Amino acid sequence: MQEIEQILNFVVEIEKLKGVLRKTRPVGLDRYENSAEHSWHICLTALMLKDYANETVDINRVIKMLLIHDIGEIDAGDTIIYQSEAAELKAQEAQGFERIFAMLPNESGAEFVQLWHEFEAGESADACFAKAIDRVPPILHNLHREGESWKKHGISKEQVFGVNQRIALGSEALWSVVSKKLEKAAEEGYLN
Repeated sequence: MQEIEQILNFVVEIEKLKGVLRKTRPVGLDRYENSAEHSWHICLTALMLKDYANETVDINRVIKMLLIHDIGEIDAGDTIIYQSEAAELKAQEAQGFERIFAMLPNESGAEFVQLWHEFEAGESADACFAKAIDRVPPILHNLHREGESWKKHGISKEQVFGVNQRIALGSEALWSVVSKKLEKAAEEGYLN
């Protein structure tokens, strides 16, 4: 029964992800998205786009990666992707992630820690696809809000293309469609 108590404590702790606000507003809403909503959204997006991955992927592993990849934000907070490559932030996120998954009994969190590191490295087919999918909803949010977050944070066309071209590593077909949408957004003045 002690194991169940530990799992329940973990479940309460990860609920804090609902309080981590992101930098974009969901389509049709005036409030900012939280990281838990983002995790749900990208999981469903991955299911819908799995047939467009460059390589065969294990969608169950991809979904696990997407469900857990932002849990470290409970301790580190969210930052706009165009600034999130800072080593200090990544270290804080990693520490938070490991702290939270250490709450689970009998080292059962080890699988998830390994998946998070695989996702962060972005080298396996599953991780490449997961990282590609992780980029899609924030792009769609900006496209449907005339670049609101990009403008607010002074994000340039070069930054948007530089960060998001990694979508092609997971799905060239998806990047082909998204990059055209981004070019159109640039033409319409959504990007600095």
